[in-house]
Amino acid sequence: MRLRIDLAYDGGDFHGWAVQPGLRTVQAELTAAIATALRIPPDDPAERVEVVVAGRTDAGVHARGQVCHVDVDDARMARSAADGPARLVRRLNGLLPPDVRVRTVAEAAPGFDARYAALWRRYTYRVSDRTTTSDPLRRGWVLAWPRELDDALMHQTAQTLVGRHDFASFCKRRVGATTIRTLLDLDVARDAEGLLEVQVRADAFCHSMVRSLVGCLIAVGEGRQVASWATGQLATRRRDPALTVARARGLTLEEVAYPADADLASRTAVTRATRQEHEATGERVEP
Repeated sequence: MRLRIDLAYDGGDFHGWAVQPGLRTVQAELTAAIATALRIPPDDPAERVEVVVAGRTDAGVHARGQVCHVDVDDARMARSAADGPARLVRRLNGLLPPDVRVRTVAEAAPGFDARYAALWRRYTYRVSDRTTTSDPLRRGWVLAWPRELDDALMHQTAQTLVGRHDFASFCKRRVGATTIRTLLDLDVARDAEGLLEVQVRADAFCHSMVRSLVGCLIAVGEGRQVASWATGQLATRRRDPALTVARARGLTLEEVAYPADADLASRTAVTRATRQEHEATGERVEP
């Protein structure tokens, strides 16, 4: 049985999503909780818990709408959660630390793959650049900026970056991985309180891409760079030391979108085929 798990976490005390030896990660915590909840022996390679996630968040990045899947043995599932997958929510939350919460667990529809079936991911980066929005209670998930930013100019600049481009200038390169992405939306606006929010939506993101985009827009918003500098960075396709990566604490994964159940299998197949095509030509795609 394939289970879809929707969860949220405060990334402040985690070294990112992916398991790393000797470090606290979200994946490690969730994997251990699933194994305990389903009574899976830790030394049984035949039933090793493998959690596949929609988006691997970096150290310090938060999530409200993270999605993952895990395949479990039907018989073990029947013995350990006789009332069905939904019964696991309470059990997992009882095992997980308080900075990780499982919201729902359900049997996944045929063809569902948390990573490859996703249509897009949406992130929000929040910045407090006014004394009226300063709130020490939200310092863990909002970036405090000492100078007020021109949000209208930032939004105008952001629109020049939307579309399918090679975002090499905004990514931390990984050997063999492509930096071509389709940026669907990049919007800058203030909420009702005046808190500045950068909304980013794309088919996928490469490493540090969102925080690099935010760092670029902040440089324009406070007048250190002109608006055309952003498109100039895009054109160079190489990292500029002047382009700083915004701190992780302001970034939250808000939502991952999937097609209708009837289209999950075809979406997964298309994404996998695209990856294989790029691998064959030396450009690996990492959704």
